[in-house]
Amino acid sequence: MTERVFEALTEAIRSERPVALATVLATGESGAVRAGAKRLVAFEDVLGGLGDDGLDAAVTDDARGMLAQGQTGQRRYGSQGQRRRDDVTVFIESFTPPPRMIVFGAIDYAAAVARIGRFLGYRVTVCDARKLFATPARFPDADEVVVQWPHRYLADTNIDERTVICVLTHDPKFDVPVLEVALRSPAAYIGAMGSRRTHADRLERLREAGLDEADLARLRSPIGLDLGGRTPEETAVSVAAEIIQQRWHGSGQPLSATSGRIHHEPAG
Repeated sequence: MTERVFEALTEAIRSERPVALATVLATGESGAVRAGAKRLVAFEDVLGGLGDDGLDAAVTDDARGMLAQGQTGQRRYGSQGQRRRDDVTVFIESFTPPPRMIVFGAIDYAAAVARIGRFLGYRVTVCDARKLFATPARFPDADEVVVQWPHRYLADTNIDERTVICVLTHDPKFDVPVLEVALRSPAAYIGAMGSRRTHADRLERLREAGLDEADLARLRSPIGLDLGGRTPEETAVSVAAEIIQQRWHGSGQPLSATSGRIHHEPAG
């Protein structure tokens, strides 16, 4: 089985398919789980096992979460996947670059969104056409700060199925052109700040630009989940919550009000 796992890993890397390799490092007193056992985890399938179905399920959930963020590291479990124990140490290595978060609009809310984006594992870019506001000093948590018209920057940058785009410009001359580019891209999440009146006006402008209803349905606006937040930091939490909810198909409801599995299958 180990040979099959490595063959599948090699093929995934060759084809640029994101995968995570989980390897048991230490087993404590567990008899069913052996050191060196491996499980290859992709978003759509898995290969190999670690010696226990519960451990396989827990590691698969964690590996997919880490893979979505391009993260690598150790996780500890009980021998049956219990998350409050540390009998088994598993090293999870992601073979994919971190996903991108592109934030448009050099405002206080953008600084908070960049901060939480970096915390979640995104490679964060802040872009604004106004040189006075778009400075690294104002956005220390961003990996890069770009001074350029938003739609021109987005048209010339790489966008894939994991890219997150947050449009916080709140100005039609900026946000409509950049949203037109974004909604024609494969980005995973596209959100825009503004009131419901602003959103309605924005939709009409985007329809005039030639976008259809299927395109517009991808737009999350007003941006974020309804948490009742007021400050930039609270707003950033609601934006992050919506990004996570969309990625993993969560309900967005309190877990105390739901039943069944806590961890959802990945978005397909």
